[in-house]
Amino acid sequence: MTHPFEGKTGLVVGGGGDIGKAVAETLSAQGVKVHLTSRSKDKAGDVASQIGGFGHVLDFKSPDTLERSLESLLESLGDSPDILVNAAGIFSLDPITETSLEVFRESLTVNLEGPFAVIRCFLPGMVSRGSGLIINIGSVAGRMAYPGNVSYSSAKYGLRGVHEVLVEETRKTGVRASLLEPSATSTTLWNSIDPDGDDKLPSRSEMLLPSDVAQAVKFLCSRPASVHVPVLAIESS
Repeated sequence: MTHPFEGKTGLVVGGGGDIGKAVAETLSAQGVKVHLTSRSKDKAGDVASQIGGFGHVLDFKSPDTLERSLESLLESLGDSPDILVNAAGIFSLDPITETSLEVFRESLTVNLEGPFAVIRCFLPGMVSRGSGLIINIGSVAGRMAYPGNVSYSSAKYGLRGVHEVLVEETRKTGVRASLLEPSATSTTLWNSIDPDGDDKLPSRSEMLLPSDVAQAVKFLCSRPASVHVPVLAIESS
């Protein structure tokens, strides 16, 4: 029997972040040839060297150069990857009246426009080949409303919309797409918020770990090509 990860290539966008790094490590441990991106050249290189992968610079906060950067990334890979994981993201908490247009726009740029641009770049190669798996890391905030979550939630609801269209447009092409929606996950994005000091927020001990999300990605990647999991929600017990 062929191992589900044998000979596969993967691209983890946002591989320098806590969740992205955990995903890159997990896929690499399964024998996937992993490429990963980060805004920081040093961070991309450090993570890549740790897992024996390949690091690339990709910055969603520079939309004017994003398409050219993605074209260069595609050239570096040589083809669309077998596994594409959209894990890059930013997060903040503020009431609507205290959320600036700049913060709102930045969230849409990084959490919504970025993943869309990545999908748009690599999907044609997958469709042409007749295979590929795209995993979009969404959030419980993409289907449930929470106070103070307007910028992040708007982007994640939007990502769910992009994903739903992607599912419809890839039917019978051999390409599969999964939206992974974790509940609150303990990453450094929470450091400036200090959830343990706010009884309206889950404590760090109640959150998922990045490794939990990575294991869910592994589960999705290990499904047979005949099995499609459009949405997978996970939460801490």
